[in-house]
Amino acid sequence: MSAEIRKTAVWIEETHSEIGKNIVPPTRKAVAVAVIANPFCGRYVEDLTPLMDIGAELGGLLGQKCVAALGIAPSRAESYGKAAMVGENGELEHAAAILHPKLGAPLRAAVEKGAALVPSSKKMGGPGQVLDVPLGHKDAAYVRSHFDAIEVRLNDAPRANEIMVAVAVTDSGRPLPRVGGLTASEAVGEDGLR
Repeated sequence: MSAEIRKTAVWIEETHSEIGKNIVPPTRKAVAVAVIANPFCGRYVEDLTPLMDIGAELGGLLGQKCVAALGIAPSRAESYGKAAMVGENGELEHAAAILHPKLGAPLRAAVEKGAALVPSSKKMGGPGQVLDVPLGHKDAAYVRSHFDAIEVRLNDAPRANEIMVAVAVTDSGRPLPRVGGLTASEAVGEDGLR
């Protein structure tokens, strides 16, 4: 792997009850994070291809970690998202280079299919700052029950010369969804929308 990884972290959030109602089965979100050295910190570089290549590596690695943490077959993944936070000696475009050109295809392979765009967020920040990872249905963007997010925070990342990259995968939508629209069971998943 070309990324210089300082640390990774993986965790699962399960919701068993919401406003006095039991959630059966519980809704589950997994998030996997890699903290990497930023090879372009402190200087302007025109060609960001090395970061794009790192994005491809991390998309597969972090997506597989999420699926494994959930203990599901890749085809049972329902939604996904990605996010990156660049430390103060980097620039926002470094996060964009990791997230957009190449990270999606390996993530889609990790969750089987993935016809919809992968929701994303990027920001600059420092150690302990929260990074929100947006979530959406992996095959049909119009499935409202899967519009969601999960927070990522590491007490020591990203440092000034690092980038914190996160991928999230779920095996369900929000608990107790009831805002209407296309349901996950109705989604066809051919155009990425419906």
